[in-house]
Amino acid sequence: MGMITRVRGRLRSLHTLPKLDEKVREEKIAETVCLLSVLFLLPYCSRGHTPILLIFGSWFLTTYSFLVLPLLISANYKYPVRWLRHIIRKLPDMAKKYGKPTWNIIRKVYGPVERCEKSFMKMKNISTLATQLVFFMLSDRVLLCSFGGRNCPEKKVTGLYSLMFYNVIAYCVSYIKELIEKEDWSVTINMTEHSNIKHLAMSATKIVLEWTKAVTFIITVTFMLLVFGLEQGLQNYHPTALYTFVTWTYYMCTEKVFVEMFLPLLLLLKFKSLEALEQFYAPVILRCYTISVAIILVVFLGFYGHIQFTLVASYLTVYLKIKDTAMTCLKSLKTEQAILGKFRYATEEEIENCDDVCAVCLSPMLRARVTPCQHMFHAYCLRQCLNNSDMCPICKREYVFVH
Repeated sequence: MGMITRVRGRLRSLHTLPKLDEKVREEKIAETVCLLSVLFLLPYCSRGHTPILLIFGSWFLTTYSFLVLPLLISANYKYPVRWLRHIIRKLPDMAKKYGKPTWNIIRKVYGPVERCEKSFMKMKNISTLATQLVFFMLSDRVLLCSFGGRNCPEKKVTGLYSLMFYNVIAYCVSYIKELIEKEDWSVTINMTEHSNIKHLAMSATKIVLEWTKAVTFIITVTFMLLVFGLEQGLQNYHPTALYTFVTWTYYMCTEKVFVEMFLPLLLLLKFKSLEALEQFYAPVILRCYTISVAIILVVFLGFYGHIQFTLVASYLTVYLKIKDTAMTCLKSLKTEQAILGKFRYATEEEIENCDDVCAVCLSPMLRARVTPCQHMFHAYCLRQCLNNSDMCPICKREYVFVH
């Protein structure tokens, strides 16, 4: 009876809302919407191995998000809380007043950390290996443990197995690549370039190194065949097709031997939009892919409640990668694009009138850049000429741009 009496009291209070002042009524509605929003967002913040929503599966989380989040956003937009609107109005003034001092303090505190980050990123081998390890652990938690089942401690070693196998494959590919590209098959080393006198110590060292590489390659291949042939050695190795695709593509985009093979592939495809700047676009494309995949997995990991590892993975696989990309390859690409941006694109009629041939490399032109003196070149050929001189390679006039 007491419960029924309280419910009746609540219903009577609701009937009194229309009698209130319009502003007070809207404020009460806004507060109610804010509290309901917090209530509906609580499942995302549950602690433990998985949030409450994911007990029913990832499809349930997706459906819940698509139904609830747009409703909450629209309701809070229509009925914003008064104190929240007041804070939003004050934010620009607070940013102007406290922004610069706060930023200076952050820079001073973050200075030593930034120097450590730069040193870490300069050590390419160590930083690449650490990033790969964290990413494979991230893939284990998201693609196997979460999608494949909640209780799967045996699947946590799948990433280590995968990374070991991928390293073996990378070593084999690098060794075969070295044999294909090798020009000097002699086992001896001359004292000088034009001398016939042999350097005994260096020749002996070269022979030992060559035989060591060959023996290592044979042992590596044999090890792979034995491991894959013994079922008891792969009891805890259960990768899915999605897991293999994601981890293998990520590994290829970060391992040196495969990264070096990506540039010739881009040069072979000859995309018009790249304007023969493939050497600058190649690292940017690879890093954009790895960062995008890492962001997706980190977001899913955050939903599954692994807050600490989410922060570590976000820092190593996303933040440091974005920072390194912006400081190195993206900066170089922007510089090249800014220099070439001064020269306009040639029209199809202009290219036809020029007999479709670049005056520098004597190759056909599908896209070309026009100089102020009305000469046309490939973007890459023009950039190579600009590295040597600021004058046109045909008429020897200095480039003058009219803004």
